[in-house]
Amino acid sequence: SVSVPTAGGSLTEGETGPARFINPLLAISQADQDLTALVYSGLTREMPDGAIVPDLAQSYTVSGDGRTYTFHLRPNATFQDGSKLTAADVLFTIQEAQDPNINSAQRANWTGVIVSSPNAQTVIFTLPHAYAPFIDDTTMGILPKSLWQNVAAEEFPFSPLNTHPIGSGPYKVDSVSTDSTGSAARYDLVPFGNFALGTPFLSHISFAFFATQDDLVKALKAGKIDAAANLSPSDVNALSGQDLALAQVPLPRDFGVFFNQTHNPVLADAAVRSALQAATNKQALVAQEFSGRAAILTGPIPPGVLGSTGPLSPTPLYPTSSSTAKIATNSAFSNNARGILQNGGWTWNSATSQWSKGKETLGFTLATADQPELVATAKALAAQWQAAGIGVSVQVYPLAQLNTDVIRPRAYDALLFGEVVGPELDLYAFWHSSQRTDPGLNLAMYANSKTDALLSQARATTDADARDALYQTFATALVKDNPAVFLYAPDFLYVVPQTIHGIELGSLSAASDRFENVYQWYVDTKDVWQILAPAHPDNN
Repeated sequence: SVSVPTAGGSLTEGETGPARFINPLLAISQADQDLTALVYSGLTREMPDGAIVPDLAQSYTVSGDGRTYTFHLRPNATFQDGSKLTAADVLFTIQEAQDPNINSAQRANWTGVIVSSPNAQTVIFTLPHAYAPFIDDTTMGILPKSLWQNVAAEEFPFSPLNTHPIGSGPYKVDSVSTDSTGSAARYDLVPFGNFALGTPFLSHISFAFFATQDDLVKALKAGKIDAAANLSPSDVNALSGQDLALAQVPLPRDFGVFFNQTHNPVLADAAVRSALQAATNKQALVAQEFSGRAAILTGPIPPGVLGSTGPLSPTPLYPTSSSTAKIATNSAFSNNARGILQNGGWTWNSATSQWSKGKETLGFTLATADQPELVATAKALAAQWQAAGIGVSVQVYPLAQLNTDVIRPRAYDALLFGEVVGPELDLYAFWHSSQRTDPGLNLAMYANSKTDALLSQARATTDADARDALYQTFATALVKDNPAVFLYAPDFLYVVPQTIHGIELGSLSAASDRFENVYQWYVDTKDVWQILAPAHPDNN
């Protein structure tokens, strides 16, 4: 006989802030996205290993030119209220996502996509041009048309269906507890028996909400909740020694300093950008500011996206000891930077403690948002660069002001910020020359005809290996131009009970992606004859 997962067990997650929009078109906060990921399901589902598998769809095909995607729905698919799920629900959801009056965060993914349905079980998407990452967009949850069709666009965000949702995902809402103000204090979910990929094992998943992150961490330490996601390194350090497990994977995000060479001419000097690279002690930065819980970047492609080693599972959270790995001192980096500047024609004036070249004096401002990790990183970077004699002034802005007054008009010398690349690795918006102005995300104002061609070709290439090769070529060419100092990709930190098995984390674009294989998580097992055992990753 062998042990196989069976129904039973529970999990209580903590969230900072309330859930208001449990809706695939409106979910923005982590609480919204987490509950949406459990309650709703899409035509496809991304798995921890990066594979896209059919979910509500039974199968799908892609035309040879990469522009037409045809999905065939499962004939027995239903929503959690028992109503049948058909192509009409899919068409309705996409059309609502495309409606500018709904103001959905998903709208950009569906702009220009034509959706049609020849019958109740078939949905056809026609793209204006081939776009390989489109298949990832089909993981978006599907709304039941019968419940939402009479909700006007202006009433969409106020519908009670946003807090009492009906979807077709692995879990359905069983009960909602409210506090004295009427806000949801707790959601209790139970398995949806007709979930397309099989009834989940865990009998209950609950969410409790806290006003602050400190309150959440205290609840974890007191055993009032079992799990919490998107913790900071300091949060995890505070939990050291608890009877918990830690799932830790690098997020597909690039944090770095982006140089606006048109705003400050000194940054247009190749020697200056090379010197800034040389003066940056990334290992010390990650060790000091993130307790080592971040991956060092050397280019625009974050770890876990190309050449992934596969999904990772939680490991016991034991007391951590200080690392004995030797970290080079900043002086070694600053000496290298000084040599690069001298070779580049810059002269050091010991009287003024400044570098100069012609009429230019080497100095610039570094802008960032008023988030603790970014402020700490900016100050650490400034200290490293100042050790090489490079004048740096840190400017900190509230995030909204940074976006409106600094990023959108490109009013900065250098910008410390992060880019959510995502596991689909579409770098076009971040580095193509057409994206240099708002609403484009080319923060370095980078322009290169060779890399433009590579980016355009990559996003239209459906063969994964060929696409990866194009991105590798692009990254190599980009790094040679030094348009940015790539710093780190933060680790996603998820603390869970050691009793929960089956958790696997791959490359995550959002914290809610941790639930990709939630229907396979389990606590309880039973013994069965091996010949009767269902296929399962833990079944050897």
